[in-house]
Amino acid sequence: MRALDFSELPLRRETTPQTRTVDKNLEQLAWLMDDLFRIPGLGWRFGLDALIGLVPGLGDITTSVVSFYILAAAVRYRVPKITMLRMGLNIGLDYLVGSLPVVGDVADAWWKSNQKNLDLLRRRATVSAEEAREARLSDWLFVGGIMAVLAAPAIASAALGIYLLLRLLGVT
Repeated sequence: MRALDFSELPLRRETTPQTRTVDKNLEQLAWLMDDLFRIPGLGWRFGLDALIGLVPGLGDITTSVVSFYILAAAVRYRVPKITMLRMGLNIGLDYLVGSLPVVGDVADAWWKSNQKNLDLLRRRATVSAEEAREARLSDWLFVGGIMAVLAAPAIASAALGIYLLLRLLGVT
């Protein structure tokens, strides 16, 4: 019995991922949020995400809302839904860990969820920046669901904070 020889057939796939160019405003947003400042001598970079995250409660909510812009852009670039889910998980992890005092602020400088999401967007975009103007309704609904799930803990923690503040002040 002879062994099959597949060496002559064109079965090889490209292993290098294709990257697409994205709108300049997305690159600028990710840079502002994750890499704006550089610590001289060390070369470490951090952005507004780490600084705004220092504001208790409101800081991490604000940076998550800004991160939603890159997630919404993924719809226009027709990124697969599983990648959009991964982008949402990056934002959720950034929010949850960033909510922890001190440890979360250091993690915000290290995690760089916006840069991670921009890299995912570049690698998984199925259309070019010029073609990225329209999106399907099902994709918008999917991303809206991701945003709603991510916003629920933020809204709940804000409501709890207001309730506890009012109780502390004796208003209720």
